[in-house]
Amino acid sequence: MPRARNPTLESMNRTSVPAYAAPAPKAPLERTTIERRELGAHDILIDIKFAGICHSDIHTVRAEWGDGGNFPIVPGHEIAGVVSEVGPEVTRYAVGDRVGVGCFVDSCRECENCRAGLQQYCTGELGQVGTYNAIGRDGLATQGGYSTHLVIDENYALRIPDSLPLDAAAPLLCAGITLYSPLAHWKAGPGKKVAVVGIGGLGHMGVKIAHAMGAEVTVLSQSLRKKDDGLRLGADHYYATSDPATFEELASSFDLIVNTVSAQLDLNAYLGLLRTDGTLVQLGAPEHPLPIAPFALIGNRRSLAGSLIGGLQETQEMLDFCGEHGLTSEIEVISADRINEAYERVLASDVRYRFVIDTATI
Repeated sequence: MPRARNPTLESMNRTSVPAYAAPAPKAPLERTTIERRELGAHDILIDIKFAGICHSDIHTVRAEWGDGGNFPIVPGHEIAGVVSEVGPEVTRYAVGDRVGVGCFVDSCRECENCRAGLQQYCTGELGQVGTYNAIGRDGLATQGGYSTHLVIDENYALRIPDSLPLDAAAPLLCAGITLYSPLAHWKAGPGKKVAVVGIGGLGHMGVKIAHAMGAEVTVLSQSLRKKDDGLRLGADHYYATSDPATFEELASSFDLIVNTVSAQLDLNAYLGLLRTDGTLVQLGAPEHPLPIAPFALIGNRRSLAGSLIGGLQETQEMLDFCGEHGLTSEIEVISADRINEAYERVLASDVRYRFVIDTATI
């Protein structure tokens, strides 16, 4: 396929693009310029249209997971855009295609997990290469979607169905797949009772997806403040976990519980809500360990599991499922100069339910 040129990027010296970055841990994000690599044979250039703000972005730029970080960091792994240039050997995409990029942009491609389509669990020497705050196979730090353009290997981009608007589809690349993967793996569907803990950026997608899969869906939230939203999004029931009676009434009720909360919850109490052979899947990543009492698991042969986003094939499957069912994230679109304000609002749970940056404002 002949290489298509992008005159706009050519005028920006081809590799220099504007972005918003955190210059140091806990520092406010600020406008800057970053370098994108030249297109390789199998690379595509994406004109980023929208980038979602994930709580993981905030954890990372504030160094809350203890890994230090490769600063300056341009966050953003919920990316939706349009292909504006392709490398000479690209076969999967053409200029004008609508594409998304999620939480990783490469992996070893050779280990057992990569060959099985589980690139998020890559065990090779390269490992899963995060969309930001990672080191790529070229030895350079990766930078994410709070920018105007991204260069990525065609095999690590996903096709966004035409039925989904790009702004509301962007969060599907993290929030959507983070919920779809465990719901699909543990077979949420007709006859299954599923509980979603928390109804934020992740949880509200869990309600939508589990409902579309045909499960009976219950929201477990700290208060009843968002009950009307939960029922509108597809929940059959809604309970406040601040009420001790909730845990008595719902004891041994659920086949599957997905916990989206990144906080120190008493998981032993939630394990008590599972039926025999039920599973609680931990999705949120709090800063500190979560203690588990052995008898909370032993008593009814319950399981505590974890799940991390999804592989490329499953993420495409999720996008197609959402396209078929008309599922998107509930969003508030903001300009780039409001990113720091948005971070504070996320921490205050003052968003319903995902901020999305209009990258044209960068």
